[in-house]
Amino acid sequence: MREFAYERATDAGQAVAAVLADPEAVFLGAGTNLVDHLKLGITAPGRLVDVSRLPFDDVRENPDGGVRIGSAVRNADLAAHPMIRARYPMLSAALLAGASPQLRNLATTAGNLLQRTRCPYFQDPSTPCNKRDPGSGCSAIGGADRDHAILGASEQCIATHPSDMSVALVALDAVVRVLGADGVREIPAADLHRLPGDEPERDTVLGHGDLITAVDVPALEWATKSAYRKVRDRASFAFALVSVAAAVDIVDGRVRDARIAFGGVAHKPWRAHAAEAALRGRAATEENFAAAAAAELAAARPQRHNAFKIALARNVLVATLRELTEREPTGKEA
Repeated sequence: MREFAYERATDAGQAVAAVLADPEAVFLGAGTNLVDHLKLGITAPGRLVDVSRLPFDDVRENPDGGVRIGSAVRNADLAAHPMIRARYPMLSAALLAGASPQLRNLATTAGNLLQRTRCPYFQDPSTPCNKRDPGSGCSAIGGADRDHAILGASEQCIATHPSDMSVALVALDAVVRVLGADGVREIPAADLHRLPGDEPERDTVLGHGDLITAVDVPALEWATKSAYRKVRDRASFAFALVSVAAAVDIVDGRVRDARIAFGGVAHKPWRAHAAEAALRGRAATEENFAAAAAAELAAARPQRHNAFKIALARNVLVATLRELTEREPTGKEA
């Protein structure tokens, strides 16, 4: 591990200034992802600016009825928070589906958003990887590609994004609050992460010195009828082969609106706009759920060993929507 300088930030502005002043500096939160990468030799920053003690560890209601989640809120605390459990059960379930209890007790909201891919080639410095070493090639293409992307990939990278929490936040139209060189700005969660294109090394739209301070989840009455379903190779401490975050507003047996996002299928959490459009106004039937899944997955381009993800994603979405329709109806038309 390369030697590095360390400093503890006393406020957010000072933290941003410290990173902006040093091109080799990075923020250190809980470190559940960064420390692993330091040990593996994936990254070697010259300076760590510790933001773990900044006052961003609360969850509170916004004036519009939504919820603001501090960037330093621990995953375990967020999953158990009464407002999150009651208003956004898909988010609570997504958090509980990630990692292990020990890691959830340490990992933070911002760290979860910014965790990097678990592609084995990315995590092995002895292999070519365009995300780790731009221009070196993508070992996963033509290699061990079972866990990789079927949507939105490029010839440069087919890795998938690992976060469960991010999938739920994208489905909920959450907004990420960022403090940077030009002050505070807001980024829709759906726009935070990038598809690989020709720059797979850029995971997000954030620039050097940008610090996530909070996430705002808007009020959505029918998000109380939501779920997160994750399919993985083992029951816990495993990343998704396919996951689905979904909420549906069903009135008189028809889908008035829907929010759907997939995990495990792309370089970023994948908002299923085509599936949502296919569902609106349709009867809440398994046939229509399957048609909506087919509409979204028509763009899938699987690799040699992961074509099974297409059928798996369809089945997981259908099962999740079927589960939601079997719950108590959200109400009748006024």
